[in-house]
Amino acid sequence: MALSQPPAAKTNATSPMSYTELSTVKHRVAVGLALPFNVRNADRTLLLAQGQVIENRAQLESLMDRGALVDVRELLTPSQRIAIAPREALPALWQESMTQITETLRSNPDQHFQAALGAAAVPAMALIERDPDLAIFQVLRQDANAMARYGMEHALHAGITSVLVAKRLGWSDTDTQRAFKAALTMNISMLELQGQLATQADPMSPAQREAVHAHPWFSTRMLELAGVTDPDWLDAVATHHDALEGANYPPSQRTANELAALIRRADIYVAKLSPRQGRRALAADQAGRALFRQDPKHEMTAALIKEFGVYPPGCFVKLVSGETGVVLRRGGTVMAPVVAVLSSAQGQRLAEPVRRDTAEPAYAVHAVLPAQPDFAQVAHTTLAALAA
Repeated sequence: MALSQPPAAKTNATSPMSYTELSTVKHRVAVGLALPFNVRNADRTLLLAQGQVIENRAQLESLMDRGALVDVRELLTPSQRIAIAPREALPALWQESMTQITETLRSNPDQHFQAALGAAAVPAMALIERDPDLAIFQVLRQDANAMARYGMEHALHAGITSVLVAKRLGWSDTDTQRAFKAALTMNISMLELQGQLATQADPMSPAQREAVHAHPWFSTRMLELAGVTDPDWLDAVATHHDALEGANYPPSQRTANELAALIRRADIYVAKLSPRQGRRALAADQAGRALFRQDPKHEMTAALIKEFGVYPPGCFVKLVSGETGVVLRRGGTVMAPVVAVLSSAQGQRLAEPVRRDTAEPAYAVHAVLPAQPDFAQVAHTTLAALAA
C-alpha cells in the first residue's frame, strides 16, 4: 500500500530535518485538546510542546500568522516512519518497539491493556514487514542477560516467529495481527516465573510446577479481565499447550484452533533456540531438525522451517576459509547467506566486521555454530549497514 504523502515541507539546508508550516496541518489541531506534535518558531525554537493545549481560536491563528512550523517526521504514523527509515536506523527502532511491548506486557492488565498492546504491535508488525531478515535476527540474537529476561524475550521471539510463519502461510493481516498478540500473551501469567526458572539450578518447586501447569488458564483469565473478548485469541492462549497429537495440557474440552497450533510451534521452536541454566541453546540447524522430527507432517512446521531456512539471520557460522561470523540475511539460495565475519581464521577478533558472500566457494559455509556470547555486543547498527 502506498504511503500517503506528508504536506509539502520547507527544508533547512543546514539540517536533515524538514518542516512544514502549521497552517498546512491545521486540520490536525483542535482548540482545547492536546497538541499531537511540537510547534516551533520560524527559527526552529520550540514554542509549544506536544501535549500542550491551544486555548482558543485566536491563539491558533496567531501561531499561523507568525509562520509557526512542525517537524514533518512528527506527522508520520509509526508504520510510515519505519517504511522510510534508513536501514541502519532499524536496529534502534526494533529496540524501541520491543521496549514498548515489554512495558505493556509488564503492566498489570486493565481496561487499557488491549488498546496499549494494539498500539505497541503496530511498529513491530511494520518492522517485520520492512525487513523479515532483520526480524529473524531479533529471534536468534542472544544478549548477555537473556536468561534473566527469558519470559519477555520468549514472548517477543514467539510473536515475531508467528507473524513470519503466518505471512508465509498466506494468512490475512487481521489473522496475522491476532497471532502476534496471542503469542505475546500466551504466557502472560508467568513471565517473571519463566525468567526465574531459566536461571534456576534447582528443580521446580511444587508451587512453581503448579503455576506452569495452570498458566494457560490463568493467562486466559487475565486477558478476559482486561477486556479481551476475541474468542480465537482467548482459545489460542487457553489451548496453546494442547499436544500435537490432540491430547490436552492442561486437560481441556476445547480443540486447538489453527491459531493455537501456530503459536504452539513458535513457542517450541524459540524455546530450543534459547539458553537456560544448565542447558545451552541449540544451534539453528539443530533446532529446525528437532522440530521437524517432533512434528514432521504439519504444514505449519514446514512453513516455519522454510521461513527460517538452513542458515537464518542471527545464527553463527564457520566458513571454509576458517573465519567465524554471523548470518546477516538470507542469500540468493538457501545455502548461500550473507555473513558478517567477526573473527579471522586464526581466531582473532576483527576490529570491524567484514561482509562475506558465501556464494563464493572460498567463503562457503562450513558449519553452523552455537551462539557466541563473546560477540553479543557487536553493534547491531554496524551489522545492519553491512547487510544492506
